[in-house]
Amino acid sequence: MRSKTVFTTGEAARICKVSQQTIIRCFDSGQLKGFRVPGSRFRRIPRETLHKFMKENGIPTDALDSEKRQILIVDDDVDLVEILRSGFEADGRFEIKTANNGFDAGMMVKEYHPDLIVLDVMLPDINGREVCHRVRSDNQLEDVKIICISGMVEADKVEELKIAGADDFLQKPFESEELVDRVCSLLEMEASKPAIS
Repeated sequence: MRSKTVFTTGEAARICKVSQQTIIRCFDSGQLKGFRVPGSRFRRIPRETLHKFMKENGIPTDALDSEKRQILIVDDDVDLVEILRSGFEADGRFEIKTANNGFDAGMMVKEYHPDLIVLDVMLPDINGREVCHRVRSDNQLEDVKIICISGMVEADKVEELKIAGADDFLQKPFESEELVDRVCSLLEMEASKPAIS
């Protein structure tokens, strides 16, 4: 089974087509049952609970049943972006948006609230570490995962990105299947179809 079994408040908000604050209020008041991740303030909502909540409140459940994970790819290399987009679309479980610079990425993260950002570290207008900082300093985006990609190799730079809020790092060049597998791992999804050896 490929379906996700537990949702963040941001994911639940997108499925229900309401604001994340509405979901948080319902969670905190007990209308929407769930649990907090131990040792953090993150809230999690099991699929059955969200389904019941949607039914009780007259919210169509088709978005929950056809849930695609949303990925924002940020890279100024247009050819690479298309290769990555093809890799995700071939998997079939993702909806892809793209941006070619940090400014557009910032606008799209707010508007689109992706599940995960694939972020090139060397953008023309801003560096990846700064993008990580900005995403992590916004409480509305606490559940967004970030994978940084770059051709740079210095271990201390990779560490700086992780300190700034990156969840993972992938060295260019890489196969798009490897990126999809890393994304699946971070989003707690089944890996993509195994390659036939």
